[in-house]
Amino acid sequence: MSIYHVLVFFKKVRFSAMALVAMVLLAGCSSTMSNVQTWEGDAVDSSQAAVLESPGEIRVQQVNGRKLGNFLMDDLALNYELLPGENQVVFTYKTIWAKSGVVRNGESKVHVVETAPQAVMINAQAGDTYRFSFESPANKSDAEAFANNFTADVVDGSGNVVATASAWDGQPAGTRTAARAPVGSGGEGESADSMGTLGELKSLWGQANEEERRAFLRWAFE
Repeated sequence: MSIYHVLVFFKKVRFSAMALVAMVLLAGCSSTMSNVQTWEGDAVDSSQAAVLESPGEIRVQQVNGRKLGNFLMDDLALNYELLPGENQVVFTYKTIWAKSGVVRNGESKVHVVETAPQAVMINAQAGDTYRFSFESPANKSDAEAFANNFTADVVDGSGNVVATASAWDGQPAGTRTAARAPVGSGGEGESADSMGTLGELKSLWGQANEEERRAFLRWAFE
């Protein structure tokens, strides 16, 4: 067997291993990140929390002053668990539109339209489910106009409007987080020993910036 065949073999093994890691991460995200806990401390029974359903266009940045981690993909539809009572949700609305015509080398192939941070205060009731309600733009021009004059409601399971979003003033509602933590919560994250390899990988991914993520993916699949 030649050196060339040995190198090809090891490159295939390396690619397969990294592809497996990527699939595990994606599977972990789809199974454990479909519901996102928004407070520090212990989880509670589903009957004791509310759920805010968020479509892929909405990216929740923080709840009650607690910043939420970045996920593997920006356009994931996620469910955010909320404790009963008032919850300040800060988010942005983002859409992506393909460019028409010729795209120059190195130029992005898409237009990204995103709002400034918005905030909505939801008086959540245990066991209830809420969702965002807004008009979806039909094209890039409509999306830009909508982003400049963004309006969205939060409705309950019966379609009743319970809150309306507005431009965020930059003031987080962080004082509520500790006061409303569930009973018995320690307020501390999991130790590295209890997280396991997958947990550590997801934690590192969440801490990495965009350039570090791109560098990692280039290395993994080169």
